[in-house]
Amino acid sequence: MTQKPVLFHVPYKSQVTPVDPYQHVLLISAVSIHQWRVMRLVGSLQLVLLLAFTSTATGLNIPLEVEQPPTIINSSSGPIIALPFDKSITIQCEARGNPPPEYRWTKDGKDFIPPHVTTNRHHPVGTFVLHNKQVVEFRGTYRCYSSNKLGTAMTEEIELRVPNVPKFPKEVNSPLVVEEGDPIILECNPPEGVAPVKIYWMSIGLEHIEQDERVSVGTDGNLYFAYALLKDSRQDYCCFASFTKIRTIVQKTAMAVIVKSSKPGNESADSGEATAEPPPVRMPGLLLPSGVQTEKVLLRGKHLELECIPHGYPTPKVTWMKMGDTLPSRRSEGKHGKLLSISAVDESDAGKYMCKAQNSVGEAVHYFDVIVEEPPNWLSEPPQSQLTVIGTDVHIKCSVSGKPSPDITWRRNGRLFKDDPVNNRRVLDDTVVLHNAKTEDSAVYQCEASNSHGSILANINIMVMNMAPLILTRDYQEYAVVLGGDILLNCSVFSSPPSKISWARDDTPKTIDGIHFFPLNESLKIISADKKDSGRYECVASNSEGMSAITAVLDVKDPTHIVYPPQDVQVISGTTAQLMCQAEYDKSLQSTFEVVWRKDGEEIPLLSEEHSRYFADYVMLQIMSVNLSDQGVYTCVARTSLDEDNATALLTVLDVPDAPKIVEISELPSPRNISLYWIPGSDHSSSVIEFIVEYEESQWEPGRWRELQKVPGNQATAELALHGNINYQFRVYAVNAVGPGPPSEPTERHKTPPSAPEKNPESIKIQGHSPNQMDISWEPLLPIEHNGPGLEYRVRYRKLGVGDEWKLHMVNRHSFVVRNTSTFVPYEIEIQSRNSHGWGPEPKIVTGYSGEDVPTAAPRDIAVEVINTTVLRVSWTPAPAATVRGHLGGYHVHWVRKRSLLNPNNILDERQSLSFPGKRTHAIVPGLEPFSEYRLTVNVFNKKGNGPNSDPVTFNTPEGAPAQVPILTASNAQIDSILLVWGPPREANGILTGYLLQHHLINETTLEVVDSQETKITGADTTQWKLHGLEGGSLYRFLLSACTAAGCGPPLTQESSTVALEHLSPTPAGAPVQSIPALLNVSSYVSDTFAKISWTAIEEQQDSELYVAYMNNSDGFWRISEAVNASQSFHVIDGLKPGTVYTVRLMSKRLLDNASIFEDVIQTRLQGAVGQKSSFSTQGWFIGTMCAVALLTLVVLMACFVRRNRGGKYAGTPPPTQRQEMFSMEKVKEKEDLHPDPESQGLNEDSFGDYSDSEEKPLKGSSVCSLNGAMGDGVSRDSMVDYADGGREFNEDGSFIGEYSDRRHGGSVSEPSGPRPVTA
Repeated sequence: MTQKPVLFHVPYKSQVTPVDPYQHVLLISAVSIHQWRVMRLVGSLQLVLLLAFTSTATGLNIPLEVEQPPTIINSSSGPIIALPFDKSITIQCEARGNPPPEYRWTKDGKDFIPPHVTTNRHHPVGTFVLHNKQVVEFRGTYRCYSSNKLGTAMTEEIELRVPNVPKFPKEVNSPLVVEEGDPIILECNPPEGVAPVKIYWMSIGLEHIEQDERVSVGTDGNLYFAYALLKDSRQDYCCFASFTKIRTIVQKTAMAVIVKSSKPGNESADSGEATAEPPPVRMPGLLLPSGVQTEKVLLRGKHLELECIPHGYPTPKVTWMKMGDTLPSRRSEGKHGKLLSISAVDESDAGKYMCKAQNSVGEAVHYFDVIVEEPPNWLSEPPQSQLTVIGTDVHIKCSVSGKPSPDITWRRNGRLFKDDPVNNRRVLDDTVVLHNAKTEDSAVYQCEASNSHGSILANINIMVMNMAPLILTRDYQEYAVVLGGDILLNCSVFSSPPSKISWARDDTPKTIDGIHFFPLNESLKIISADKKDSGRYECVASNSEGMSAITAVLDVKDPTHIVYPPQDVQVISGTTAQLMCQAEYDKSLQSTFEVVWRKDGEEIPLLSEEHSRYFADYVMLQIMSVNLSDQGVYTCVARTSLDEDNATALLTVLDVPDAPKIVEISELPSPRNISLYWIPGSDHSSSVIEFIVEYEESQWEPGRWRELQKVPGNQATAELALHGNINYQFRVYAVNAVGPGPPSEPTERHKTPPSAPEKNPESIKIQGHSPNQMDISWEPLLPIEHNGPGLEYRVRYRKLGVGDEWKLHMVNRHSFVVRNTSTFVPYEIEIQSRNSHGWGPEPKIVTGYSGEDVPTAAPRDIAVEVINTTVLRVSWTPAPAATVRGHLGGYHVHWVRKRSLLNPNNILDERQSLSFPGKRTHAIVPGLEPFSEYRLTVNVFNKKGNGPNSDPVTFNTPEGAPAQVPILTASNAQIDSILLVWGPPREANGILTGYLLQHHLINETTLEVVDSQETKITGADTTQWKLHGLEGGSLYRFLLSACTAAGCGPPLTQESSTVALEHLSPTPAGAPVQSIPALLNVSSYVSDTFAKISWTAIEEQQDSELYVAYMNNSDGFWRISEAVNASQSFHVIDGLKPGTVYTVRLMSKRLLDNASIFEDVIQTRLQGAVGQKSSFSTQGWFIGTMCAVALLTLVVLMACFVRRNRGGKYAGTPPPTQRQEMFSMEKVKEKEDLHPDPESQGLNEDSFGDYSDSEEKPLKGSSVCSLNGAMGDGVSRDSMVDYADGGREFNEDGSFIGEYSDRRHGGSVSEPSGPRPVTA
C-alpha cells in the first residue's frame, strides 16, 4: 500500500535558546525572496520563523549533515535596467546545498562565463558584477544554474536592458500651412527611453502651450487642434520629452504653423488683425484614434486609458459608454472628457466601449474592444518540496492560471522531463507522478508556466529517503525563564518516516503531565513556571529506523521588579531634574540587566558625549539644564534578557510665564484714564501671581521702561491713571513663582492732554547751615508729573505762633534760602506746584527751625557713684533749654586717669570720652582701671558743636583682682615634690596680698581629676614654692592666681609629672657625665629697637655653645640665633619693634627637648620715652631668687645629662600623648573662660604696663631641664632648638609663653638672614 508523501516541518526555535544556524539548511521552492519574521507566542515567548528567500509557503528544514540538492535562496528578478548614473550592475544568484553547489550562467540560451564573480567566506556564489562602462555589450537574457551531485536548481530568466540615451533626430521642419477652421496635428514622436516619459509642448521661451477643449496633447504625445484659429500661427512649437528615471529632458526641433484666414483678402494672420468672425461650421470627426474600431489588450490590474480627440466646429463634446453595461465606478474622465481612465482593471471591465463626439451639426463615434488578460500565476501556492520514504508515490502538481492559458514545461535538474511510463515516471499535463519512488528519484524538479505575457518558475526539491531520528536541538541546551513566565523547551527532530516525541523529567521515567505542561508538536511548553520546575528534562524521539534523545536544562529565575519607581516631579527650567528608578532582578542576569528611559514613548539616547544633557545609571536619570521641551511622561524600563518591568512619572517643567499677547488700549470717559486689555500667555505649570504694567514715554526718558501698576494674576485688564502731556506706550509681563517672564510687544502710542499738576513737592527739609538763615529744600516733581509746560514752585513761610504775614516767592529750582533769621526759631512753610495750565492741590503746612549755634552753658551738679573697680555712674542737671540753641544732640562724658595709686608719683594723663545721645541726666561709664585716680567732666552738644565743659569732679577707683601671672614653670621634679617658679602679675590692680595655688592629681588614662588641694601663699614678694607630699610618677596640673584684698585673678595653668622611683638609680660607674652650663647673673638691657642679653660663665663653661631665641608675643613667631660661645658673655637681639612685648629664651644645644636655661618677658621702649626704673627689678628679693634658681638649674641640668647618657632622648616616665596635651590645654582654656576678671573686661590685652627700662636687670623667669614626666611640665614638652634644627612646625600652645601672649595657634616666619625661624 502506497503512502502519501510526508512533509516534515521542523519546529520553530525559541529566541531565548536559538539553534545555531549552521545546523540547518532550508530546501524550498525558489521563486522570490521572503525574509525572517519574528512571531510572539504566549506571554513573552518569542519564536523565530525562518522563511528562506522563496515565494513558496512551506520549506524543508534539513540538517546540513544530510546531503541535499541545491536550493536557490537569492536571485535577481528581471528585468534589470542599467541607468546611466549606475556605477555597476549586480546580477545575483545564491544557493544552498550539500555538497556546496557550483554555478553556471546562460545568456540568450547559450553558456556564459561572468566577468566578476563574487564570493563570501562560506562558499562561492554565482553573483557577478558588471561595470557601467562595459554594460552595453552585456544586454540580454540570463539564467543561473546551481548544481551539485544530487541535482540542479535554476532561476527564472533575468533580462538586462541597457537603454540608449534618448534624443530626437535632427530634422528640418517645413512650416505647416492650414486654413482657418481646419484641424491641426503636430507630431512629437518621442524617442525610446526608460519609462516613464512625460511630454510637454512649449515655446522656445519655455512658455506652455495653453490647452483647453480645442487644444490638447494626446497620450501619444502629439499636439491636437480641433480647429485652427489665426492666433495659432507661430514659429516655435516645441515638444519636450522628460525621462524622469534617468533625469533627462530632450527637445524636438521647433515647428512653425501658419493659419490662413478664410476671409477673402486676408492671406494669413500676419497680414493684419485677426478677424472676429468665427470659422465656418464643420461636422465632427476624430483625430485620434483613426478608423471605426480599436482593439485594446491589457493585463489584469493595469490602468486602462481610452482616448478620443475630436475635430470640428463648434468644438465637439465627447461622451463615453460601455455597450450593454454601465461604466464602472472606478472610472474617471480627463482632458475635458477626451480621456476615459479605469484603474486596476479585471475581467469585468472587458467588453466594447464607445466614444461619441458631437456638436450642433453632427456626431462621430469610435468603438474600443477591451480585452483583459493576465500572465501566469499560481492558483494557491507554488508546488511544495517533499520529503518521503522509499516506496511511496510522489505527486507534484503545478496549478496555474493565466490568460491565454499558460503552457507548462517540466524539467528535472534543469533538463526537459518527459513522460516515461516504463520507469513509473508520468507527466500528466500539470502533474508529475513518481510511482513507487526510489532514492534515485531524489532531484530538483522545475515547473515553468508561460504565456504571451510572461512565465513563472518553481524549483521543487524531492527527497526520497529513510532515516533514523536526528534531533537538531543541542543536547543539554540551557533555558531560562522568570518566575510565572511561559517557556518552550525545544526538541526539533528530522527523520523519515516521522518520529514519535515524548518528554520526561530526569528524575522520573514517567511522561510529563500536569496542569501547566503542554506538549506542542515536538516541543514542551511550560505555563506559569515555578521555582520547582527548575531541573533537567529529557526528550526522546523514535521511528522505525531508530531512536535518539537529548536533555534540556531549565532554570527559573527571579523576575525583574522596580522597587522604587520614579515619582511625579516639578522642576524649574534651567535646573537639574532627577528621576529615581531602582529595580531588583535575578543576579545571575546581571550581565544583561539594563535600565532604559523613554520620554513620551521614545527612547532617550544616553550617550557618553560631553554635550549630552542626560546622565543615567542603574538608579537615577539626571537631566541637566531642563527646558520646556523636557516636559512629558518618562518611563523607566528595567530589563534583562528574559523580562522587564516599567514605571512612569510625569516631569513638569516650571518656567517663567510667556509674554502676554494682543495688548490693547481702551479709552475711558476721562481723557487721562484708560483700560488696558491683554491675553495671558502660558504660565508653564506655575500660576501667574501678578501682571506688571510698564510704560515708556518719548519726551523725558525715551527707551526707558518703568513700572506703572501691578495687577493680580487672575485678571487680564488694568485701569490706568496717566499723567498729562505725555506720549505713552505700554507693555505687560507676567510673574509667577519661578520669576518674571518676557514682556509683551508694546502698544501703539497714546498721547494725553496737558493739565495742572496733581501733586505738590514732598520730602520737604528745613535746615540751618548757619545761625542766621533757614535752608528749605524738597523733592521736585518728576518730569512726567509736570502734566504740562512751565512748571514752577510757590514757597510761603512765616514764624510760628506770632501772627506774622505769609511771605511768598516763586522759584524754578527745588530749594530756597531764607536769610537774616533769628537763631533756632520755628517757622511754618508751604510749597505748591504750578504750570501753564493751573495750580496744584492745596499744600500742607510743615514746621521747621532756622539755623543752630553751639550751646552756651554746661551741665551742673555733676555727681559720681563708683559701682565697682571699672564702672561708675555719673549724673548731672541739664543745661537750660534756651542755652542749647538747637536740637539737643546729647552729652559727652570726658574722664582722665591721672595716676595709679600703686605708683602715685607717675603722672599718666590717660584721656577717654563717651557720647550719650538724647535728653538724659545720667550715664554709665565702663572701662576704668582699678586703684586709680580720675578726673571727670560733662558737656552738652548739638549739630553745630559742643558746649562748655562742666566743673571737674575727682574720684578714685577701688582695688581689683590682679591680672594673670605671666610665667609659671614647674621644675626640679622629685619623687614627692616639684618646685614652682613664677613672676608677679603685670597689672596688680591693687596691693598684692599673696597667691592662691591649686594642684590637681590627674589620671593619665582618663585625664580626669583624681584629687585636688589648695594652698594660700602669703607674701607679695614670693615667686617660687616647693610642693611636698606628692605621689611619685604622677601627673599634676597646677593653677596659680595672684590675689589682692579685692580677690584673686585668673589662674595660669601648668602641668608636670613627679619622678618615678625606678628612674632614680645612680649613674653607672664609669659613665661619662656631660656638663651642663649653669649661667649666673643673667640680665638684660632693653632699648627701643634692640635688647642685650648678658651672662656670667665660669671657666668650665667657656667653650659651651648657647642659642638665643625670641618671640614677638603679638604674632607668636619664634626666631633663633646662630650658635653663640658662652665666653662671649652677651648677645644682642637687633631689629625689634618699639613698645612691643617679647619672650626671650636662652638655650643650650646639648640640652634635652623643651629645656631652656633661662626665660623672660621683656618690652621694648617707645621711641623718645625716658625709661623708668623698675619698681622691683633691683630689689634684693629678686636678685636672691634668681641666684637660687641658677644654682638649682645647674643641679637639675647635671641630672638631665646623667639620664640622657643612660640612654634615649627622653629619660624617665614617657610623656603623655598629644591628645592629653591638647585636652589639658582645653581644660585650662575652659577655666579661663569660666572665671574671667569682671573688672578687667575693658582692658587692652596688648597693654602690659611699664615693664622695661634702660638699666640691666636680672631675668625674672627661668625654666630647667624637662624630663617629660620626670621633671618637666605636662603641656610644653618640645625643644625649641630641636624644632629649629629640623625645620618642623612647633606648637607652643599650653606653655607659659603661649599663655602669656594669649596665642592659641602659631605660625611660621622666615627671614632672609639673621636668626633661623622657628614655628610656634
